[in-house]
Amino acid sequence: MKKPTVAFIGLGAMGAPMARNLIAGGFAVTIYNRSPGPAEALAAEGVRIATSPADAVEAGGIVVTMLANDAALEAVTLGEGGFAARLGAGGLHISMSTVSAETSRRLAVEHAKLGSKLLAAPVFGRPEAAAGRKLWICQSGSDEAKERAKPVLAALGQKVYDFGTDPGAANVVKLAGNFLIFSAIEAQAEALALAEKNGVDREVMASFFGETIFNCPIYQNYGRMLAQRSYEPAGFKLELGMKDMRLVRDVAEAAQVPMPLADLLHARLLTALAKGRGAMDWMAIELSSSEDSGLTGT
Repeated sequence: MKKPTVAFIGLGAMGAPMARNLIAGGFAVTIYNRSPGPAEALAAEGVRIATSPADAVEAGGIVVTMLANDAALEAVTLGEGGFAARLGAGGLHISMSTVSAETSRRLAVEHAKLGSKLLAAPVFGRPEAAAGRKLWICQSGSDEAKERAKPVLAALGQKVYDFGTDPGAANVVKLAGNFLIFSAIEAQAEALALAEKNGVDREVMASFFGETIFNCPIYQNYGRMLAQRSYEPAGFKLELGMKDMRLVRDVAEAAQVPMPLADLLHARLLTALAKGRGAMDWMAIELSSSEDSGLTGT
């Protein structure tokens, strides 16, 4: 059976390889990106380049968004030239960005007014996982939206986990997961500083823990990169990490959930931004642990 046309909006470090996977999966893909360069790089792969978000979608069709923040998502959906009205009755918006739960809930209401549906489907995985179709996908929304999204999500990730019908639920899971990842980065940064200050080889220790009591991808992969201080080019920019941590704290405050570790991580990020490290990988908060310990941090 012929696969549907999919509009893909947002061709950043994550979005571009995801769009390529849809093309490889046999979907007809139309793309839109605010800056033309990433879209032009895909032009030779048989996609149509749209001139606006609205131009990218088909009435009653499917659109996938992978954008940097809530404001960008709302702009391409509801702003000038946005796609919501054109998508209209029978349409499906698969929102894969890391945004607040309230943004997803608000967009779901606006789509419903036009007869379309929103499926929140944020992902876990860095750009290399996106390229390898190894993303872990969290989803929440209506059963009808989930059923229609199945072939699209199957082309993008290795497994989909369901979190019910509340459009914001998957976003809460995504923020909680990023908080856990970032907490592990901070813990490893402090441990590596302790090792280095006492003459222990950082890489040897990180490898040991990754193979033994912390035998999991976060400690293996991040541990290796932290030990080597591989912060450029960024797989996930530190400035985006700050955006996510602000969202975590906002959700926590709204729900009256104290998160003292989130406050510490926010401070680490703020320090790194003040030192001009926003374009580096979010792991670069490790440099603060090194510098606080009297190490060079380089």
